[in-house]
Amino acid sequence: MTRGLDVTVQHSYDVAIVGYGPAGVTAANFLGRLGVEVVVIERDESIYSRARAIATDEEVIRIWQRLDLAEHLKQDMLTDKPLEFVDDAGRSFLNFVPAPRGNAHPTQVFIYQPALEQVLRDGVDRYPNVKVLLQHECLRTRQDDHGVELLVADLRADTFDRIRASYVIAADGGSSPTRGLLGVGFEGQTYEDRWVVIDTEVINEWPTHDRLRFHCNPDRPAVDCPTPLGHHRWEFPVLPGEDEKELVTDAAVWRLLNAQGITENEVQILRAVVYRHHVRFADRWRVGRIFLAGDAAHVMPPWIGQGMAAGVRDVANLCWKLAAVVTGSLPASVLDSYEVERQPHVREVTKAAVFFGRVITERRPPVTAARNAAFRIAMRLPFVGDYLRSAKWFPAAHYPKGFLSPSKHAAVGHLPPQPWVLDEVGDRERLDDVTGSRWLLIHLGPDRAWPEWTAAGVPTMQLRTAGSAISEGAVVDTDNTLVDWMRQHEATVLALRPDGFVYAAADANEMLPSPPKGLTVAVEIPDPTTRFTETADKGQ
Repeated sequence: MTRGLDVTVQHSYDVAIVGYGPAGVTAANFLGRLGVEVVVIERDESIYSRARAIATDEEVIRIWQRLDLAEHLKQDMLTDKPLEFVDDAGRSFLNFVPAPRGNAHPTQVFIYQPALEQVLRDGVDRYPNVKVLLQHECLRTRQDDHGVELLVADLRADTFDRIRASYVIAADGGSSPTRGLLGVGFEGQTYEDRWVVIDTEVINEWPTHDRLRFHCNPDRPAVDCPTPLGHHRWEFPVLPGEDEKELVTDAAVWRLLNAQGITENEVQILRAVVYRHHVRFADRWRVGRIFLAGDAAHVMPPWIGQGMAAGVRDVANLCWKLAAVVTGSLPASVLDSYEVERQPHVREVTKAAVFFGRVITERRPPVTAARNAAFRIAMRLPFVGDYLRSAKWFPAAHYPKGFLSPSKHAAVGHLPPQPWVLDEVGDRERLDDVTGSRWLLIHLGPDRAWPEWTAAGVPTMQLRTAGSAISEGAVVDTDNTLVDWMRQHEATVLALRPDGFVYAAADANEMLPSPPKGLTVAVEIPDPTTRFTETADKGQ
């Protein structure tokens, strides 16, 4: 009993999620879909009204596709808009629409975060096995060999509750109280520059309203970005000697916007706030049965729109593993691979964000002149220009080590592209909608026996080339997207994990490596066909 506190009866869950932002709500959807008993603990009463993240990418949309939410989310998104870097005279020196990376969704996606979070929360409403406690705060955690006890305050009733969970996901932001309770360090760098962020509502459109523009002006760099539902955002650095409080007044905001040619005829100011960029990583992403995810584990500058995306990737990696452990289909050792897999990719993405931040914010005129000329020349060169336009500089989804077959096969640890396929009745669908979030062997044929995988309950599916006849147990790759990828990686069979990454692979002359020890999916984790329509309509 906790002295001085009125603590009510204890409740037990498989997983507790602390924090209900984009990472936490995505985790709640995944675990709800996988049949896990979940409680969500969120301090705030409602969705945060200010749009913080403003962009994401096709791989993240593909993750939400696994939750049957992608198409609903895309209704409130702007897609495939130009990206442009301009000099101090407004002349473009780098301009492109990022090329598709094979995930069957738009490459560059602009979002309005409050609307996005509402759709994700409406998605959680589909699952009676997920309980959401708004206006509740986790005050303390205590672990033992069987689970975690959380002391939770009901901020509405000023009462307290003990909640037990087998595991905890702390997705409670960059200032993460849970990380603080655990004594985990959060090392890194805070940049000296502070930025004023101006959110507006568009009244009348202007010629460049529909593109993301980086104004690489050494006197004062700036960013202006379209956001959905009639919004637009600008960001400007706070220059030495400027008063931050004065800079967010209407008069100061209009001075900044007027300098960009924007007046009261084009936009209405919604809000202006000042913030600072950080690059930080938690010392550990796991303490016993508690896992840090999203900004609680890492923060990065916003230059390539990957802060929120990294958190969504975190929980997509973690949640299927937690569900497998809770249901007994994999041993608990699989959880050791979470940080091993995710941290290297987050660090690579962070380095890319820092690099582009330096390109955008360079203040030395001779350096900016050289930069502008170099990019203009590079864009005209066949290979370099293609490299930039196709965003090949962006770190690909790849896990060099982790919960993977020890085989050295080139396909292992990669996320293969997602083709459009014809299913066994001839319907055109994205591949992940056919395969689902499950272990699966997908092969180019002919059918072979993989007895160890079959004994573990893993189904097989044949991938047929474009133009082939449809048949039971097979899909037709309408553009040979995945067929070509497998051939390039010298694979005729892939063993896919529930998150779509390749666990093992082999060509026609190799034995497919064995499944992971302890894997048994003969009794499958529920992968319900719960549709979003009713909840989405209600939420709209």
